[in-house]
Amino acid sequence: MKSFLGIDTSNYTTSCAVYSSDGTIIQKKKLLPVKRGELGLRQSDAVFHHTVGLPELMKSLFSDFDGSISAIGVSDAPRRAEGSYMPCFLAGVNAASCISSVSGMPLYRFSHQQGHIAAAVYSSGRSELFEREFIAFHVSGGTTDCLLVKPDKDDIIKVEMLASSLDLKAGQAVDRVGVMLGFPFPAGRFVDELAQKSERKYKLNIKLKGADCCLSGVENKCRKMLEDGEKKEDICRYCIDYIISALEKMADYQLREKGSMPLLFAGGVMSSKVISSYFKNKYGAYFASPEFSSDNAAGTALLAYMKYERQSG
Repeated sequence: MKSFLGIDTSNYTTSCAVYSSDGTIIQKKKLLPVKRGELGLRQSDAVFHHTVGLPELMKSLFSDFDGSISAIGVSDAPRRAEGSYMPCFLAGVNAASCISSVSGMPLYRFSHQQGHIAAAVYSSGRSELFEREFIAFHVSGGTTDCLLVKPDKDDIIKVEMLASSLDLKAGQAVDRVGVMLGFPFPAGRFVDELAQKSERKYKLNIKLKGADCCLSGVENKCRKMLEDGEKKEDICRYCIDYIISALEKMADYQLREKGSMPLLFAGGVMSSKVISSYFKNKYGAYFASPEFSSDNAAGTALLAYMKYERQSG
């Protein structure tokens, strides 16, 4: 049995994982520390925390795994697009490069977004998607992207941007509303849990700009609701329903343009039970399981396995 190491040092999570050819994954990850009331970290602080945290996570990972590694996968940028760069990924790239140089193992580079999509395909149990075109939504603190995903002989999957949010990203909106309500950052889990307690449902008429959405209005509306003394659970529900409405409009637009095809949702915001329930019911959409929705190295390890097998075969 062959096994493959994956490393991902995204903006708010350090993670490493081993994917084995029998389909099992062992993963370790840790959120970067953000002070109460703050909405994020400077990139220099993120790089520092990744550099400090990755060795301990690797130690923990290999205490649970006693096999050998055949190749390494690492995420080196947010997207496969010109100018897509964040310093925090250097921590993972440097660690992976050192391991590869010392061991002689092949090193494969992927984007953070490719890793998210691969992890969602794996955990949704829909491996056949690797062999066909489908529409994926990557929805997180840094992205609200609608993507066309195609098989690719060199990079396993090729990702083409179809639409995005032109201003605030969905994860940013959720975190800002959550911190506004007194939750720690990242606030997605708390906002979703409270939204499920609301007796309200908001059907909002979101307007697209072409195929793209805008989400900046949700923060101001939620702040006004808080000032007016509305229940926190209703504020959370409004925030989630606003995002649902925007994603629904984007999905309907692309399905009209591209024709019927599978929909896959990935990214931390998509671990919301409210959101996943809605889109599963409407479209039969596929979702990553919660542990593979948030930032993770599992998808990167899986892609390393697929690329190694393709090159070996």
